[in-house]
Amino acid sequence: MLAVIQFPNISPEVFPWPIFGYVLPLRWYALAYIAGILIGWRILIGLARRPRLWGGESAPFSVRQAEDFMTWAILGIILGGRLGFVLFYQPGHYLSHPLDIPKVWQGGMSFHGGFLGVVTAVLLYARKEGIRLSALADGIAVSTPVGLMLGRIANFINAELWGRPSDLPWAVVFPGQAAQDCPGVIGPCARHPSQLYEAGLEGVLLGLVLWLAVTRFRSLSRPWMTTGLFVMGYGMARFVVEFFRLADAEFITPDNPYGHVLRMGEYGLTMGQLLSLPMIAVGLALALWAARRPPR
Repeated sequence: MLAVIQFPNISPEVFPWPIFGYVLPLRWYALAYIAGILIGWRILIGLARRPRLWGGESAPFSVRQAEDFMTWAILGIILGGRLGFVLFYQPGHYLSHPLDIPKVWQGGMSFHGGFLGVVTAVLLYARKEGIRLSALADGIAVSTPVGLMLGRIANFINAELWGRPSDLPWAVVFPGQAAQDCPGVIGPCARHPSQLYEAGLEGVLLGLVLWLAVTRFRSLSRPWMTTGLFVMGYGMARFVVEFFRLADAEFITPDNPYGHVLRMGEYGLTMGQLLSLPMIAVGLALALWAARRPPR
């Protein structure tokens, strides 16, 4: 095996040393969620203060409405993300152990579930406040990639959701079981740092594309255009990364080492790819439809 990178010794706790004999129970994963929500909230408020981006003399929602939406977004992310993980990835376990469903501190959140949770929050809040649904959805789309980036970096720090075995120079030897599960490999097993691939594609690249679309091409002036670009862009990024990411353990068997849930001979699609295909189709349809509509 070529030279690879040893996983850095990073504690999952932000403050791993005792303070007055007590370790603060703040983990990088929780901090990533908090920071992502706060930054996304500030971006949404910034959009409410820049009516020119919307193609008019006033933004379609007020600063107060942007501020109030944060509570709805938090509930959508947490409830949707947890229920999505339960239903999409481990329904058998949670059907047998329903009391484990609320234990989010043990890990287990699904982006696709969180996405549906935020969609529900947007629908309910827009109706409650009398905001155009397209406007609130477009604003949320611009605000989301930074949270995705931080979440994937936290996944890397936690040494979870690692990738498939690799001998590339930037492959990482993760601690624990990840280093032992490479068939035919003598010694520690190196893997794709797929969490960082996702941070780059879903967070940095998608965020830059959306920001350019908003600031240079005035995509917010066309209802649903920005939402369509986000949904399509995330679906494409996730679909690509799934080729390097190891599938969840419940889908992996000796005759199905890549965890394909839809198999076509030796090839197939993972659960992440299967859930991303509708996002690509819907996002593309939305963007094309918006491009044909008159601007706001």
